[in-house]
Amino acid sequence: MTSSPTLVIGTRGSPLALAQAHETQDRLVAAHGWAIENLPLSIIKTTGDAIQDRPLSEAGGKGLFTKELDIALLEGAIDLAVHSAKDLPTTLPEGIVIAGFLPREDVRDAFISHRYKSLAALPPGAVVGSASLRRQAQVRRLRPDLKVTLLRGNVQTRLSKLERGEVDATLLAMAGLRRLGLTDHVTAMLDTDDFLPAVGQGAIAIAIRAEDSRVRESLQPILDAATAHALAAERAFLTILDGSCRTPIAGHARMVGGELEIRGLVLRPDGSETLEAVRRGSPDDAVMLGREVGTELRTRMPAGFLAT
Repeated sequence: MTSSPTLVIGTRGSPLALAQAHETQDRLVAAHGWAIENLPLSIIKTTGDAIQDRPLSEAGGKGLFTKELDIALLEGAIDLAVHSAKDLPTTLPEGIVIAGFLPREDVRDAFISHRYKSLAALPPGAVVGSASLRRQAQVRRLRPDLKVTLLRGNVQTRLSKLERGEVDATLLAMAGLRRLGLTDHVTAMLDTDDFLPAVGQGAIAIAIRAEDSRVRESLQPILDAATAHALAAERAFLTILDGSCRTPIAGHARMVGGELEIRGLVLRPDGSETLEAVRRGSPDDAVMLGREVGTELRTRMPAGFLAT
């Protein structure tokens, strides 16, 4: 066992956030032979965790899940912050960078219902709960006859609300269900052709202080290059569209035959119209490919497209 430095890992306190922080711990232990006691978790409550009564889009967007962790990083209270990549704003505070990403999990959304086997099987007027404007718009695109409502809370809270009959069905990220050991709740998997995921879905991002070479070097063995290429393209795409959780935007990059393919999608909030673009090229051109997809969609988007 090699000498183990102390690296304080910052994380939100939700069960999924903790599962992701523990995965980071375990990977560092396996890569370096360090003692897990020298990789303590610092649980930090974020503004986003405290807001449960309204959509995050009305309260300030993605930064609500990262602000307090950013402050802790910059103040030196933690050495790295573990995030769901889809929660990260496209622009980070000065002095903070993404060191990289852990290997990506399943990017698909899962359909969950106790009464119906699929989205298509839901009767007209059935209630689908989701906190994601992207998922809401995609449901409305395929099934405009359904009632779509806000469903906030962590994964377990949403499953409990479904169990109590507050909604007939919900959609959740398969990656989170896998990490929490809750895949037995899945009724059906949703194809990415119909439900393109959120930018960053399924990926765990690790943020550090920009000048902290010690932490950066410690993380290198556990970071995944393929995920980094995909996320570079997806985040560049989102940046062009100034995307946040205020807008129904989906984007997914993946390796296809040795090339990186990125598919981007923008929807009207009511699901009545969608715009899609695709690019494929070298993984080394990930940022350029993402920007091209974002630029094409922005050019094609009519005035007021994202208005409700």
